[in-house]
Amino acid sequence: MRVSELMTTPAITVLGETPVTEVLHLLDRNQITAVPVVDRHGRLVGVVSEADLIPDMLLVEDRVPSYPIRLSAGVRPRRAVELMAHLVMSVRADEDVDSAIDLLRETMVKSLPVVDHNQEVVGVISRSDVIHHLAGRDARILNNILDLLRERDLDWQVDVDDGVVRIHGPITALDRERAESIAGSVPGVLAVHTS
Repeated sequence: MRVSELMTTPAITVLGETPVTEVLHLLDRNQITAVPVVDRHGRLVGVVSEADLIPDMLLVEDRVPSYPIRLSAGVRPRRAVELMAHLVMSVRADEDVDSAIDLLRETMVKSLPVVDHNQEVVGVISRSDVIHHLAGRDARILNNILDLLRERDLDWQVDVDDGVVRIHGPITALDRERAESIAGSVPGVLAVHTS
């Protein structure tokens, strides 16, 4: 399976000049943990995450001036470029999803920008995308096996639990071997039992 099949698209992105408060609201409103920062051509230049925002926003909240603040003309809101991580991990849309899962598992990041061959952001893959995919694994396996059985006019009962397939109905040794072969050909199957 390719990253492009599992990623969330289109990606929510911001520009470097996006105000930090806008990034904060964007993460909150969309219930995401990070946002890719792109240039005017949509190419990845950084990422702003919750981890970048929390210390910064808490520092601002704790400042209580003891005197009136007079703003000068040069004061402007802080921008995404000031907080973003510049050395960003990303994955390509055409990569195998296992490489993205390995990166998510081995690092502290919760999501990865997905880029095309021009480094333009085309999506995001997150831990929650992987969890959603894994949660539907048994249903996908079951549907694939049932489709294969229907193609062969076989009316066997199939149950799938955590990648383990149980097929009820094959009577002869040849039928049991056939059932194991059919179910074993489906990606994600860990074991096949017949009865």
